[in-house]
Amino acid sequence: MAKELKDLTKRADNYSQWYNDLVVKADLAEQSPVRGCMIIKPYGFAIWEKMKEQLDKMFKETGAQNAYFPLLIPKSFLSREAEHVKGFAKECAVVTHYRLKSSEDGCSVEVDPAARLDEELVIRPTSETIIWNTYKNWIHSWRDLPIMCNQWCNVMRWEMRTRPFLRTSEFLWQEGHTAHATREEAEEEAKKMLHVYAKFAEEWMAVPVVQGVKSETERFAGALDTYTIEAMMQDGKALQSGTSHFLGQNFAKSFDVTYLNKDNKPEYVWATSWGVSTRLMGALIMVHSDDNGLVLPPKLAPIQVVIIPITKGADQLQAINAKLQPVIDRLRDMGISVKYDDADNKRPGFKFADYELKGVPVRLVMGGRDLEDNTIEIMRRDTLEKESVSFDGIAERVEGLLEDIQKNLLEKAKNYRDAHVYECDNYEEFKERIKDGGFYLCHWDGTPETEAKIKEDTQATIRCVPFAYEQTPGVDMVSGKPAKCRVIIARSY
Repeated sequence: MAKELKDLTKRADNYSQWYNDLVVKADLAEQSPVRGCMIIKPYGFAIWEKMKEQLDKMFKETGAQNAYFPLLIPKSFLSREAEHVKGFAKECAVVTHYRLKSSEDGCSVEVDPAARLDEELVIRPTSETIIWNTYKNWIHSWRDLPIMCNQWCNVMRWEMRTRPFLRTSEFLWQEGHTAHATREEAEEEAKKMLHVYAKFAEEWMAVPVVQGVKSETERFAGALDTYTIEAMMQDGKALQSGTSHFLGQNFAKSFDVTYLNKDNKPEYVWATSWGVSTRLMGALIMVHSDDNGLVLPPKLAPIQVVIIPITKGADQLQAINAKLQPVIDRLRDMGISVKYDDADNKRPGFKFADYELKGVPVRLVMGGRDLEDNTIEIMRRDTLEKESVSFDGIAERVEGLLEDIQKNLLEKAKNYRDAHVYECDNYEEFKERIKDGGFYLCHWDGTPETEAKIKEDTQATIRCVPFAYEQTPGVDMVSGKPAKCRVIIARSY
């Protein structure tokens, strides 16, 4: 067994350390010299690229187009929308100078005090302000609408407590920004994009999510409504995995973005924004992986099938290579990514453990006896089950197995999630049970005071008012006041 696998902390012993170990040992990412930032390694970035490729396709099917907007935003722009700047002020990194100079001893560099900017520039925490300042130049009449732009980029939010992928100061994401003629169009767009995220999470990531709307306290700064998808990790905590915001006319009014309607009268446009980030990588890791390492859904695995020959001598290797090459070609023709690892610098046992650690969905192994018997060993990563099967038709068998693994991962995660959703109407009971994780469906009186008390007492927050659960009136378990709905309350990342 590989040393890296032996050193992997067990989930039951320390879930948080297990996650941190897995990120590093599976070659996903590592810490950077800049505190709170990370270096995404090639294997981790390959997973993100597959996410990005599919999401980009789904966005374009809705009519969105990709664009790019500046990294640096004039500080005055953030002052134009009061709620927005209030929400991000404590997280902003600010550029104040544009030049360095050599120190007097010539051994280092220092900021040139003579090169101070006339106006400080904020490294984008999100791009609403710079985009709406731009949209003012693009929108004149109803014929210019809707505008539906998306950009893939990095953002900076200065975080004090960080964890790779889940919360870092710099992270990668996409942010969509749309402008519409009517409120109804904008609200429909915000909900539509939420459904796009949910579809991606469930069909590609094999991660079941709860769709809902955020409370006023938890909504995006400057939004009228924030819609969210919430996923449950294996420790019972929630992870906000994507959000879509109905912004109303707040940014249009702040940046004076109007259009002439069909009656030739000026009106403010209506807006949405929506985004997912590399936080999805954290969800992928924590929902499926086990004590042997990553477990990747086939649709997002950089390597879907690894094939390892076990041979004695060059002649046997040549014979196995000749046997396997048509299968490799067939799998690749079927659109399945294959790695054939015939390198002789690592023993088979090391390779097995390493590919398990990296979550490769299917492993095929052929040795000398397999060659003689026309068989091959096949192993599925999700269950670690392996068997010797006939070599004939192996490509089609692998194709079916990949589909089965994808479905099995979603079903397993959904069963876990559903088994840890509880109705609760007793606050004392809730305060004890929330320590063990889970989603709690509780009546809420709708007040921020009750919301704040729950957070103070338990470190849990209202994740959303869920769409999928029947809403019935009741009594708030904290205040005793009438409540119109049940909300999901959970501890979260």
